[in-house]
Order: sequence, then structure tokens, then C-alpha cells
Amino acid sequence: MKKHYYLFFILSVLIAGCSQPEKQLTDYVNPFLGTATLWEPEDLGYVRKIKERTWGGEVFPGSSLPNAMVQLSPVTQFRSGAGYQYEDTVIYGFSHSNKGHWNLLHIPLLPVTGDISASDYRSGYSHDDESAHPGYYQVFLKRYGINAELTSTLRCGFHKYTFPQDAEKRLVADMTRTNNEVRDWKIQKVDDYTFSGYQDIGENMHFYAVSNYRIADIEQVKDDKHEISVVNFSDSKGKEPLELKIGFSFVSIENAKMNLEKEMLDKSFAQVCKEADGTWEELLTKIEVTGGTEREKGIFYSCLYRSFLWPVLRSDINGDFTDARGEVVNEGFRYYTDPSFWDDYRNKLVLLGMISPDVTTDVIKSITDKGEKRGGYMPTFFHGDHASVFVAGSYLRGLTNFDLQRAYNLLLKNATVPGREGRPYLDEYMERGWIAEKDTTDVPTQDEYKGAVTKTVEYAYDDYATALIAKQLGDMANYEMLMSRTSNYKNLFDPGTGFWRGKIDDGSWIEDFDPYFPYYQYMYREANGWQSLFFAPHDPEGMIALYPNHEAVEAKLDSLFTEPWRGYEAHNMTGFIGNYCHGNQPDHSVPYTYYFIGKQEKSQCILDSIMNHYYDMGADKLAYSGMDDAGEMSAWYVFNAIGLYTYSPADPEYLISVPLFDQVKFNLGGTTFSITKEGKGSKITDITYDGKKVDGWFISHGLLKDGKELVIYTQ
Repeated sequence: MKKHYYLFFILSVLIAGCSQPEKQLTDYVNPFLGTATLWEPEDLGYVRKIKERTWGGEVFPGSSLPNAMVQLSPVTQFRSGAGYQYEDTVIYGFSHSNKGHWNLLHIPLLPVTGDISASDYRSGYSHDDESAHPGYYQVFLKRYGINAELTSTLRCGFHKYTFPQDAEKRLVADMTRTNNEVRDWKIQKVDDYTFSGYQDIGENMHFYAVSNYRIADIEQVKDDKHEISVVNFSDSKGKEPLELKIGFSFVSIENAKMNLEKEMLDKSFAQVCKEADGTWEELLTKIEVTGGTEREKGIFYSCLYRSFLWPVLRSDINGDFTDARGEVVNEGFRYYTDPSFWDDYRNKLVLLGMISPDVTTDVIKSITDKGEKRGGYMPTFFHGDHASVFVAGSYLRGLTNFDLQRAYNLLLKNATVPGREGRPYLDEYMERGWIAEKDTTDVPTQDEYKGAVTKTVEYAYDDYATALIAKQLGDMANYEMLMSRTSNYKNLFDPGTGFWRGKIDDGSWIEDFDPYFPYYQYMYREANGWQSLFFAPHDPEGMIALYPNHEAVEAKLDSLFTEPWRGYEAHNMTGFIGNYCHGNQPDHSVPYTYYFIGKQEKSQCILDSIMNHYYDMGADKLAYSGMDDAGEMSAWYVFNAIGLYTYSPADPEYLISVPLFDQVKFNLGGTTFSITKEGKGSKITDITYDGKKVDGWFISHGLLKDGKELVIYTQ
């Protein structure tokens, strides 16, 4: 019966126009890719001993447009990365905000029938009766016999619930629960067909919902554990689905209503769904690939899709937004959340700039606005200061529609003035060129310390990025000062071991040093000594010169990829090649180090292995090797699959590798450049652009904008 229903549903979707008869690029996208968790030792790289699951891709399968305010997606468990885990068997509701970082999940709603309790309203479901497509999600709720369908616009969500014909329609609004602590909430009936309210979880999301059924009342249902709100509808038996069109705003209920009226109120479900598909199709066609297998195309376009879900919109259709001071303002640009800087500065933000330049410049305007209203520091994320790389790389790639001087003022303060909103431990870094770590022993993996090695080497790169901006603005004094600090990464290199290693205050090396042991933030951030090798994107030659010769570097790299993982179990570390961990970001640029010692083909061997094994893992082939981290993991695949990588994202150039596909056409700012692979090998023998030989391994962004053909010859 379920299978029969599911086939009927698919046919109805085709008729409605959510999918087209001819295969589109959106048909390659699998929104479930990355939602599963790794469980088996051969996938994890160790035998599980702890009960808790490891971190998966932490992504959501629900409906969203690129960088939209609304992410309308199922919640299978709260306090999880994105609220959805493929192995779960129940759904608590459909929430309206998401990132995949253990936060958000505003305003979860669930259609129900009959009697329920505050602590027992969730429904079972089966993946046999679940489907997703860019801008669309569907699932059959077994407990209630309800088919739920979701679609969305930038600022609005559309819920379509097909109930059993003899059932009265009801809706649970679990206003007291999200992935965050709920500070305040409200839900109220406005008129016979409308209800509204808000939920404050640090970000206050307001909503204005219009129903096609008359609302009888909204009641509060409580027990000794929980409280929910239930919207009851009058005379609601019948085959006509319950449809809810909901506008959202982070400013006010009035603005949520305005967003709804402008974006969705007069549209049908099929129309909104078709427009969402069209929006994604337009974005995906920016990169068209030829050759490769259907599997490779599926992973590629799923990763390209996944790269454009964060940062997200926070301003309304009239430009209003709530700023960092809590004031409602309108500055004439679209306001976005902060990027996930420690993760996606490496690649995803460059991809964002290449495909969505207008979004990128508005993100920079947004973080500048926040910085100026938060004490004059550019926003940081997690433990780093990589907005400098984002701003420099964007500007040098030709995205100049923002005030570079204003952004630079903030970035320079981050680099030179110790303060709570700036770089942690900056005073130490400026005084001696490195940050000290605590002298201790037997550090548990999850304990919080300084992450002193990681901060030191990353600050050196941030100094380089800020120096590039200083040079653009003619601030040569600060340019020279910052450039003098860019070699600070060398200060924590231990030639005796060949590792970057922590020091204590007196300058001596930390004695309790095991390069195999993974730390959360002792010496290294979410990494061990092996995974913290070879990070100086601005100075690979100087980094290589720290070793006696190229043979020593090659031996170290070979050992990284062959020394077996020692069985350590950490939630955020999975997907190993030796001690290289693709399941977390710190070592994602390390495989390219082979290029700088004349061993490009060894790099390609690693890249091919990663692309082939680490993006559709697990029993269901739906697991990433680790967290997507707001699109960084996905963007890594996109770049490497087309034969380019942002080795130094602050610089407007790309390292060339062997593409996965025979030909790539990339629409870059209105002109289309192409990448052609000649040969089937992993060793690059020659590179030409527009018929002219390319010297070295890099090609500039400026050349690609000319719209010519890049040919990569291999054997």
C-alpha cells in the first residue's frame, strides 16, 4: 500500500510540474546526501566504543532557496546538528531555519489528528515514503496517515498536508523547543484564517501564517514534562489538503506579513515548487560538466547545491533588518548571517563569489555593518579571524561593490588591537610571534585550551590577507608591518620532529607530545600533529624549506597518508587515509603539498581517492566522511572535480589539478571559460590556456574571466 501511494505521489508531482520530463541538473541533486551517520569501523577508521554517534555531514534534506531566510525541513531529533539524522525513525515537526551547527530550528510545526499529549505527538515515518528535490520535501506521517509536502521562497514556507478524509485537521506548534534555548515565544489567532507569533532563541523569528481552513482556536496542551500549542481547524474533514502559507521576518510580525504578501500569498503550491526548482536550475547551470559517471555527476551537483545554503538572508523584502545593536535599520543592502569563517574561508566563500557575486558583496557589507556596531572588530568565528581572507580574496577577484576601506579598518583592528571581539591571545602573538600553550599532561581530547599552534599559523596567514588589502589601499606602513608577521608560522616548527608543535611560556617545547593523539583545542584545533602539517598557503616554498630537502618533505607526506590511525575515537574525526582526516577541515589543503616538491601525481592520487570514497559513504551511500560545515566539505569536492583549487584563497588564483570530468563549462560573471582534460592519467604533462602554455601550477582569476579554454594534458 505504501509503495502504491508513493508511486501515485511521484506521478502527481510530475504532473504538478515540480520535476520536468527531461532530465535537468536539479534531478542530479540528492538532498539526502550527507544526512546519514557513519557507524561501521571500515568507514569510521576505528571501532566504536562510546554510545553516542559520531558527527555526520550534519545537513538537512528540506526545502530552501540559495542563501534564503527559510530552510523548511523535518526534525527527527532536537539538539542534533541539523535536526535530521537519516537513521532516525520519527519526526517531531518541520522547522523553518537551519545551518547544520546544533542551532536554530525555529518554529517546528507538525500536522496531527485525534488525541495527543504534550510529550507524545511525534510520528513514525519510512524512507520508502519520503522524497526530496531542490526546493521540495515530502514525507508520509504513518501515525496520522498524513502526507506532508513542503516548498519555500526566500522568506516564506508553504506547507501542504493531505489528511485522511474522515479526520479533523490539527496542527502542533512546539513553541518551547528548538536546537537552542527558547527565550520567549508567542502564538495567537489573528482572524478566522490567520495566526501569527514569534520565537526568540537569540535570533527572534516572527511569523504570519494564512490557512485555507477556518481556525477554531489555539489551545495550550501541557503535561509535567512539556507544553505545546495546538491549532484546531473548524469543519475540516474532507479531501482538500490543509495549506499553510507562512511569511517570516527577523524584524516583526508586520514585516512577516509583508514578505508573505509579496512572495507567496497569491501562488499555488505547484507554482512555488516549480519556481524553486527553476531558481536552483539557474544556479547549477553556472557549471556544466561533460563525461564522468552518473554517480559522479550526482555527487557533484549535490555538492554544488549544498555549497549555497549558508550564509542566509536576514533582511526583509523592503530591506529592513535587525542589526547588531538590536535596532531595526535599512541600509540599502541585503543583510546576511556571518559565514562559518573557520571552515568555509578555505573554498566555499570563493565559490560563492564566483557564482553569486551580489550575495557575496552583501555578505561583506553585512559583516562590516556588524563589526562597526560591535566595538570596531570584524566578526570572527569559532577561534580564528578569517574574514580577512574572505574580504581580500573577494576584492582581488574583482568584487569591488563594497567599501573596502571600512572593511579594512575593522580587519586592521583585529590584527593589531587586543580585545574581546578580536583575535584571542593577540597580545602574545604580537609580542613574540607565537602563542604559548599550557604546560600540562594527559589532556583529554575534548578539553578547551588555546589551540595555540593552530592560531599561530592561521594568524600568520590572516596577516598576509590583511596585508594584501593594505597594499591595495596604499597603507604601506601597515603592509610592511603585517608582512613581517607572515613568517610567524615558522616559530612553532620543530625541526627535531618535523611537526608544528606547541611551546610553553618559557619557549621550550611541550614535552608531552604525541603527534597521533587528537585534540579539541590543545595545541591544535580539532586535529592532531599529523593533520596540522604544512599550513602556509601564502608561502609554500618557505614552508618546504623548513625541512632538510624535498626528500624529507616527501617522506613526511608519505607517512601522513600511510601511518595508520591509532584507533582514537573522536566525534568530529572520521574518514582517514593514514592519519589524514578528510572528515574535518584542518588538513584539507595538505594533499597539494606534493606539488611543491615536484610530485604532483602523488597529490592527484590522494585527491582521486578522496573524491571516489569519501562523499557517499555508509550502508545507504548517504554519508559524508564528516561535517559539511556550512558547505566547505561540499565546495572542496566541487573545486577538485573541475580541476581547480583555492590553495591560497586570499590570492586571486587557483591551483590546477586533474578534473574528474572530461569537460567543464563555467559561467563566471557573464563569460564562460572551459576546462578540458586530455588523457586518462593522474600526472599532468602540460597545461595551456587559450592555446598558450601555462607556467607553473596556478592560473589567475583574471585569465579565467577572459572566457578561454584551459586544457590539462595528462598521462
